[in-house]
Amino acid sequence: MSPEPRGAPAQSMAGRLTRALILWVGGVWLLCVLGVVWYIDREINYNFDSELVEVSHRLFDIALEHLDSAPARGADAGPVTLPTSDAFADSEVLYQLVAPDTRVLARSANARAEQFDVPLATGFANTHAWRVYTVEHPARAVYLQVADPLDERRRAANRTLAGLIIAMVAMLPLLALLLRRIARRELRVLNQLTQEISLRDGQLLSPIDLAGLPRELRSVEDHVNRLLERLAQALDVERALAANAAHELRTPLAAARLRLHTALEHGLSRSDVQAAVTALQTLSQRTDKLLQLSRAESSAPFTRQPVDLAQLATTVAQEFWQEDAAVDRLDLVLDCAGAAPVALGDFDALAIALRNLVENALKYSGGGAVELIVGPGCRLTVRDHGPGVPRERLQALQQRHVRDSASHAGYGLGLSIVSTIAAKHDARLTLSSPLPDKGSGLQACLELPAGRP
Repeated sequence: MSPEPRGAPAQSMAGRLTRALILWVGGVWLLCVLGVVWYIDREINYNFDSELVEVSHRLFDIALEHLDSAPARGADAGPVTLPTSDAFADSEVLYQLVAPDTRVLARSANARAEQFDVPLATGFANTHAWRVYTVEHPARAVYLQVADPLDERRRAANRTLAGLIIAMVAMLPLLALLLRRIARRELRVLNQLTQEISLRDGQLLSPIDLAGLPRELRSVEDHVNRLLERLAQALDVERALAANAAHELRTPLAAARLRLHTALEHGLSRSDVQAAVTALQTLSQRTDKLLQLSRAESSAPFTRQPVDLAQLATTVAQEFWQEDAAVDRLDLVLDCAGAAPVALGDFDALAIALRNLVENALKYSGGGAVELIVGPGCRLTVRDHGPGVPRERLQALQQRHVRDSASHAGYGLGLSIVSTIAAKHDARLTLSSPLPDKGSGLQACLELPAGRP
């Protein structure tokens, strides 16, 4: 079946399915008809042959009696003409008696020599128009040959074939209507699924749940629902980014504008300029956080490459060691024997997650020491010795805009970013407070899937 041109009107699935079913059912039906005709023809031949054998056995002695009672004739007088038996008055039986030397001894009235032009051997043989059965007498050296016309058999087979084909041709229109009705009824669920998909838009992205779908359409429904879920997540990220931008950028922008207006109205002063610079720095930091959140929650997949965790931790630690406030507080600990552990993930995304963990630890530890630990295994642990966090708040800290304490400046996005990156890496983020055997402190452990070195 050649594909339809793109500009041609589309045919309904019910119509295509009906046409395909009609062609296949009609083809299979025709093969079945031919098989039935072959079988019936075989049975007809078997029945005719059985009747021919029965006639031969019943006619043999009758024909010999007529031959024996006939007046004696010379060798050149030709075969004796035998009458047709009254037992077979409904149809003339053509037969002849033949000696072992193929000399015809007697022949029925209407029989001709060409009708028996077959080898003289017991069994069945065919000429172009006759079926000949030859049988040898059990007590005398003589053969009986009985001929039956093949036309009768062909007519019987043709009648059977014609009857079946006529029935098939008569039933095909009814079958087409029935198949079309069945196809439309069975494809009704496809129309329902199409309607449900057409209702989905940016305001309605709820999953589709139709009862009674067949397995193939259930698979389509599942894939569409996963697509809707990804679209909903993408829209949520877009909306959340806009909401976060409005939430996080409004205050530093207003502060910078107010300071600059004050400086312009009352003359430039170092304190006002410094306050404006501080507000702009805050704006820059919050913008960076929003960009990190946008990347973490975007639909673009992270790369999965082998990442040397020792190198990753060293790179992040060196960034913080550039700051005077962190150089004496942050310690890098390699708790791994032999080669450095290698995880599977995105180096830049993992660096963002680890940078947020270290930044939170430095900010909320109250000036205490912070440890960045690599290992054992594919683990990255950030541990501080600050006041810690109540256990009931640990889970809430991974949500957006939730901070440990209102007394510290922050955005409440750091752990949300870390949690999202961990989920996309099939990693596990574990928060625990207080530290084991201590009454304070907080530990964040990021356990990553192992990769090949």
